[in-house]
Formats: sequence, C-alpha cells, structure tokens
Amino acid sequence: MKLFASLTSPFARKIRVILVEKSLPFKFIAESPWETSTRLPELNPLGQVPALVTPQGEVFFDSPVIAGYLETLEAKPSLLPEGGIERVRVRQNEALADGITEAAACTFLENRRPEGQRSADYLARQDGKIRRGLTELERRVAGRQWLNGDSLQLGDIAAGVALGYLDLRFAHLDWRGAHPELEAFSRRVFARPGFIASMPPAAG
Repeated sequence: MKLFASLTSPFARKIRVILVEKSLPFKFIAESPWETSTRLPELNPLGQVPALVTPQGEVFFDSPVIAGYLETLEAKPSLLPEGGIERVRVRQNEALADGITEAAACTFLENRRPEGQRSADYLARQDGKIRRGLTELERRVAGRQWLNGDSLQLGDIAAGVALGYLDLRFAHLDWRGAHPELEAFSRRVFARPGFIASMPPAAG
C-alpha cells in the first residue's frame, strides 16, 4: 500500500497509527496539498491528504473511509466492533475527536491569514468546538482506560491524534490542566507504537 500524506497532517497521522498498530506494510509518500506541484488532485479530487492506494491500485481518501477499508483487511487487532450499536458508538467517538481536530486545523489556517483578514467570529466558533469537544471526551473517558471496551479502538486513536495535534499547533493551550482524565488517557495512547512511529516534526 502507498499512503500519500504530509508529516504534520493529523488525519494522515490517524491512518499511520492504524497501519502500525495492525502491522500492515506501507510506503509513506510525503505530499503536501499546498505545493503547486502536488499530485494529490490526481488521487483525490478534493486535493486533500491522506490518500491511500491499495495493492490493486484502488484509491481511498478521507480518514474515516480509509480506516474502514483497513478494517476489511482483517489484520489484527481489530479497531472496530464487528457490528451493532457498539460499532456505532466507537465511530461516534471517532467523529467527536475528528471534529476537534478539524476545528483546530481550521483555527491554525485562519491564524495564518493576514491579521486584518482574520474573522474573530469564525475563530470563536472553532474555539468553542474545541473546548466543548474536549469536555465531552473528558466525560466519556472518565474512570476508563479506553473510550470503548477494554482495548485500544478507532475512537481512542482519533482522540489521541486530536490531542497530539493540539500539542503540535497550540502548545499554549493547557488542555492537560483542564482535563486530568484526558491527560492520563494521553499518556497511555502516546506510548503506543503507532503514536511513537508517527510523531510529527516540531512545529515551525
């Protein structure tokens, strides 16, 4: 498999974590959607990372879709329940964490605009999403080792990626101090092989 992604993309990191956790071999191809020479539109008409090319040449994009595809390969460990309401609950936690990540990424990009062109209302909306999302994740993980069940699952990976992205782009945000349950959770998840192997370069 070939994974086209950037080293700092949190959604690409989610897929990299899954690939490592499942011991699935893949070739990482660094690709930035912001470069004029990018090949991403040839793989994903939306021009976004990550994009995964299967050994058969089929392309999947959007991290929840790629995660779903990787589950069909039946490589262990399984990161989703086989079916039923528990599978929906794991995917709900994935969506919650992905929403935090998306809001943080939108904030980062908005802050790169010239100061006079930034929207304070837009930034406030994204900040509200991040803060409410963290509060909800804190509630869901309280008293538990993992968000669902007794082992790492897809929602945990998405949550860990969200927290790691906040560390990368918003080091000033003291989410640990405000959310001790998430802080304890982060120590567990960041120690996983997939998270160690996919550590992004320091923010520049």
